[in-house]
Amino acid sequence: MNTLEITLDDRVLVVGSTGFIGGRLVSELLGRGTKLRLLARNPSKLSPSLVKNKLVEVVRGDLLKNEGLHEAFRAIHSAYYLVHSMGGKSIFSNREFTKADKLAAKNFVTAADAANLRRVIYLGGLGERGKNLSEHLRSRAEVADILSSGKARTTILRAAIIIGAGGASYEMLRHLVERLPVMVCPKWIDTKIQPIAVQDVLAYLVGCLFNPDTAGKVFDIGGPDIMTYREMMQQYARAKGLCPRLIIRVPVLTPHLAAYWVDLVTPVPSGIAHPLIEGLKNEVVCHENIIDLYVPIRKTPFFEAAKIAIAEGRDRKETHGS
Repeated sequence: MNTLEITLDDRVLVVGSTGFIGGRLVSELLGRGTKLRLLARNPSKLSPSLVKNKLVEVVRGDLLKNEGLHEAFRAIHSAYYLVHSMGGKSIFSNREFTKADKLAAKNFVTAADAANLRRVIYLGGLGERGKNLSEHLRSRAEVADILSSGKARTTILRAAIIIGAGGASYEMLRHLVERLPVMVCPKWIDTKIQPIAVQDVLAYLVGCLFNPDTAGKVFDIGGPDIMTYREMMQQYARAKGLCPRLIIRVPVLTPHLAAYWVDLVTPVPSGIAHPLIEGLKNEVVCHENIIDLYVPIRKTPFFEAAKIAIAEGRDRKETHGS
């Protein structure tokens, strides 16, 4: 048997299980009967039903403090790395996020190597390296390099904007479009992107785990539509049933000013908005679709993905009574 192939007896570690992607991935894997171990800095953020699930083990730990990792990696076959620092509540508090990302990844690799981990699956970001690459996207690429330097075979998925209720990029998009019928935007409004539905990301993450041939490979993942941010905003407005937005492009609007603007108009703090906005200057489209050979799925068009996210957001509000 291929030692990279996972069996029903193998337990999978999920690092970042309380996040936007991690929480959804845990549900997907449990639906397939996968045994999981969740490394959580704050286990209280996990739902009681999840903690009580017989397929789930929870380990309290902290990648930055190098705490709980020995226990977390014990007898683990494969691990998902879904950790990103992003930033704080303000621009000034996010300057250390790249340093934190590197330290967390290095501590992860050290612990994984000591435990002879077989595989790592990492969700990173699209964007070609160069002097103009944003700090946020550069940090994700550096984390991919660190994870790949370990003994475990690392699968790297590179995605652009992920469309799903609760994701920072999506929430920034929806609040801007819903609250501002007229927008003044910098030149990145016409940068090309290839957004991907969150359900497609999950399908790729799960598919890679159960296909050992994806080990050690790098894949670009994206939806079927390549569009500009302007087109994405207009399509979201249509999906929401709003009139077309008037978007005025201006030559000068710095990421700092734009981040404060987003902080004022949306619930997304400037510290999180700033790295996202800085990354908008970079064209993020797939340069290959090799993953289709390993994990063939039906790719969700942006308009459909937006409709699903809108409905999910509505359901969440009804569930929480707000």
